[in-house]
Amino acid sequence: MASVPSLAATVNQRVADALSAALPEAGAADPLLRRSDRADFQANGMLALAKKLKGNPRELAGKVVDAIGADGLLKEVEVSGPGFLNITVADAAIVETLAARAADDRLGVPRKDTPGTTVVDYAQPNVAKEMHVGHLRSAVIGDALRNMLDFTGEKTIGRHHIGDWGTQFGMLIQYLIENPDQLAAPAADTDGEQAMSNLNRVYKASRAVFDSDEEFKERARKRVVALQSGDPETLDLWQRFVDESKIYFYSVFEKLDMDIRDEEIVGESAYNDMMAETARMLEEAGVAVRSEGALVVFFDDIKGKDDKPVPLIVQKADGGFGYAASDLSAIRNRVADLDATTLLYVVDVRQSLHFRMVFETARRAGWLNDRVTAHNMGYGTVLGADGKPFKTRAGETVRLEDLLDEAVQRAAEVVREKAQDLTEDEIRERAAQVGIGAVKYADLSTSPSRDYKFDLDQMVSLNGDTSVYLQYAYARIQSILRKAGETKPVAHPELALAPAERALGLHVDAFGDTVAEAAAEYAPHKLAAYLYQLASLYTTFYDQCPVLKADTPEQVENRLFLCDLTARTLHRGMALLGIRTPERL
Repeated sequence: MASVPSLAATVNQRVADALSAALPEAGAADPLLRRSDRADFQANGMLALAKKLKGNPRELAGKVVDAIGADGLLKEVEVSGPGFLNITVADAAIVETLAARAADDRLGVPRKDTPGTTVVDYAQPNVAKEMHVGHLRSAVIGDALRNMLDFTGEKTIGRHHIGDWGTQFGMLIQYLIENPDQLAAPAADTDGEQAMSNLNRVYKASRAVFDSDEEFKERARKRVVALQSGDPETLDLWQRFVDESKIYFYSVFEKLDMDIRDEEIVGESAYNDMMAETARMLEEAGVAVRSEGALVVFFDDIKGKDDKPVPLIVQKADGGFGYAASDLSAIRNRVADLDATTLLYVVDVRQSLHFRMVFETARRAGWLNDRVTAHNMGYGTVLGADGKPFKTRAGETVRLEDLLDEAVQRAAEVVREKAQDLTEDEIRERAAQVGIGAVKYADLSTSPSRDYKFDLDQMVSLNGDTSVYLQYAYARIQSILRKAGETKPVAHPELALAPAERALGLHVDAFGDTVAEAAAEYAPHKLAAYLYQLASLYTTFYDQCPVLKADTPEQVENRLFLCDLTARTLHRGMALLGIRTPERL
């Protein structure tokens, strides 16, 4: 079923046609339509046209009004100010368009005409290290982007480029070979948390020895060579770390209510066999050159903090490979083997310089081109209430599980306070949905490139721009629909709409355009802002427009229809952000 155009799109086309009819000398012109607080829409395009045609904008606007004509779509079009058009849509047109939305499972969200394949690189924890608050944004933003892109018809492939290779594993493995008693197998550790805690402790101990003992450092470096060359003893220990870490990763992602597929966990190690070939290809193409024994790529226009050109090191002078080699090999794999048309990286903004150099190198090599593009979704830092990077009181990085557990605990207090006829099991289930939703929404409602403060008290508040406010609006609608009993939602285009009904209806109708725009711009915060405004408009509607006690049976049905469609829109929008909408709160 083809999506019915939004009212904004329909009105925009009507004004554009009128522009062409009234002013054929202007050619194709953009009406510059936007929502307005003086009418439903305002078209500002006449000002630019008047300047182009050297005419009076109010006179030109008058000609356009005459050309628009009257029908069931528009209630009123008037010239305002220096030549704006204030446009009011007919009540019947709003309800009829919403009825088309309600008949569409996609609620008006269009599918892309030419979908491609986007590889989303996100949620990249490190093997043998506990996940901390710094891992939150990549996971949450990446998951929401995949949901949105998938829903608009794009094929997405996830890639979790976990840190599972390199010097730190030579260090860790060598330490355990020399101190085999340091990693006892934990009993009944179903979520891997105890094993990961042990690994994390051992990692810190091995790092301390590595930094203080030159002889151990040399043995660790030789162990890296053994790992890269496939030594069985070394690989066995390495595989144990990876397997135990994955169990732990899955438990954390499960708390985040995210589906992580094992085949999409493709770490740095997966590209080990490609790195030498990547280096050879770059050198033979003249993209990379030898400098002081290392293989590097130079850039005139990419500079570091000291404003000096920064080279990308593909291969070190000792023959070892670093992040650049694995990232470039990953691009080759994703383009050639996965047939990607877009590469989307959800990584810390502090890695922006690195990825800028990697992408430019890949372009010079021909791996990225007009058909295949790469984008770095650099995200900001999670800050504490003091505006500084989020730390524990002891100054350590906050463990992600601890943060999520505290969010659920705080949410349980809110749910228990509001709970009506909920069992203790239901309260726990709702608390998880509310607490995790609160953490996700706080992240997603902020522009990815900005830092944000992690304030649990605000996140689980029923007031303000929070997911709890949105969830409560959804639960309130479900309560009304239950109380309606046998009375069902029915659209009645013949009824006049109150101002709050009009405002809510026009906003519901904009859902499809908003999702399409947010997905195309990789901007989940735009969808979050839309949903918050939707819940706010519903609250105004709820306060001003009695539903079950409306004046006539038809008005009851029509308002139930608005309630039901608002709930479906909230549910779908929140799901795209990866947030649950409980039926009762």
